[in-house]
Amino acid sequence: MRTQKLTLAALALAAGLTLTACQENQGTTGADDRANSSSAEDPRGDDGASDDNSPGENPEQTPDQNPDDGSGSGDGPATTGACKTANLDFRTSPGMAEGNLMVILKNTGDTCRFKGFPGVDLKTDDADTISAERSGLAVPAVVVETGEESRFTLHVPRNDSGGSGVHITSIVVTPPDETHSRTLPVSLDIPVTDGTGKPVTVDPVGTGKQ
Repeated sequence: MRTQKLTLAALALAAGLTLTACQENQGTTGADDRANSSSAEDPRGDDGASDDNSPGENPEQTPDQNPDDGSGSGDGPATTGACKTANLDFRTSPGMAEGNLMVILKNTGDTCRFKGFPGVDLKTDDADTISAERSGLAVPAVVVETGEESRFTLHVPRNDSGGSGVHITSIVVTPPDETHSRTLPVSLDIPVTDGTGKPVTVDPVGTGKQ
């Protein structure tokens, strides 16, 4: 009887140990299954946090821009300054038509630009001044390299009055966009007028035959 009781106790103990082991294995398997299922559903990692700062995924991040500041660096030629009186040689020549006087301007300095009408005052032998009026020609922009020339025409009415008229001994020329002048000797006769005759007119620099 003693032997049978020990055998039954041993069997009961073994059965209890087996049941406990099965329950522990089942619990572990369930936790592993839940962990595997969670990892499969969320590919971002265990903490479930997304990388919001990754390049190209944030719509508020834009590439650096290089706005054109209009500095002109490499996009076009630099602006050429106006031709200065100090860098010009002046001379006159008869124009293509009678009564016209050509004034030639030679650039002795750096490359420069003419754009506009010159100022021209005619000085008489009585020390009077007659200012030339601007003609109606369009104004070109003329770039003049070192050693090159440009010119304009002074239109002087012919003296058909039969008298001596008014004798012009010099002209005072002020280039466009300048305040300094140059006086050139000339010998011209224009008719005496009461203001109803043709005026003396001047064309822009760069017009006519260059």
